[in-house]
Amino acid sequence: MLTLGIDCGGSGIKGSVLDAEGEMVAERIRIKTPYPLPPERFVRTLKRIANKMPEFDRVTVGMPGMIRNGRVIRTPHYPTVGGPYTPKDPGLVEAWRNWDAQSILSTAFDRPTRVLNDAEVQGAAVIQREGLEVMFTLGTGLGCAVYNDGRLAPHLEMSHAPIRKDATYDTWIGIHKLRELGPRKWSKRMLEVVEGLRPVFLWDHLYVGGGNARRLTEFLGDDVTIVPNVAGIIGGVRAWDLEIGD
Repeated sequence: MLTLGIDCGGSGIKGSVLDAEGEMVAERIRIKTPYPLPPERFVRTLKRIANKMPEFDRVTVGMPGMIRNGRVIRTPHYPTVGGPYTPKDPGLVEAWRNWDAQSILSTAFDRPTRVLNDAEVQGAAVIQREGLEVMFTLGTGLGCAVYNDGRLAPHLEMSHAPIRKDATYDTWIGIHKLRELGPRKWSKRMLEVVEGLRPVFLWDHLYVGGGNARRLTEFLGDDVTIVPNVAGIIGGVRAWDLEIGD
């Protein structure tokens, strides 16, 4: 069984074909996320990746935002006029609202397709299925996924929760703040976030991944593991085995 895993972010969309063990059997392809990005262009972009890949049997797509039963309830970046932190286009907001990504992509690929939040797919690659495990992804913003004994909990959009009077987690530790502060000061801020959320989740283990995890310079704790960003693709295999909580 070969799986096409596609990891969709605010700045880049990456993909590769994986064998049953989650090993890549094709070179990873990355395409810069195009904007403006109506759903139809999103589908074409994913098919560009698929067309450069060897044959596959099924598809896993991880994308940012609230994805529920394969439908896009809300996605933060794609309805903007020019990418993350640019104004929203009302027409694109409406086009993405309740978009049935899983059904439409299944038809486009002519393969069984599973669509989940990108942090949920990344977490599927690394969790041990023991106790309460949490996945944070550090990319354009903050992604989050929670698992209890391997069972995926309902999604939380932590990125849009307030952390200060005038800041959300996205604006507090997102990529713009990393560029503004530099890795050392940004890492200290990330340590404060982890220490602040530890008593909220009471996780048994926290995994931190995403494209910016490699920029961390602070030790986050014995209960924290930094994982490579490629997990966003290779989780595409184990994502099919996830039990999803109500």
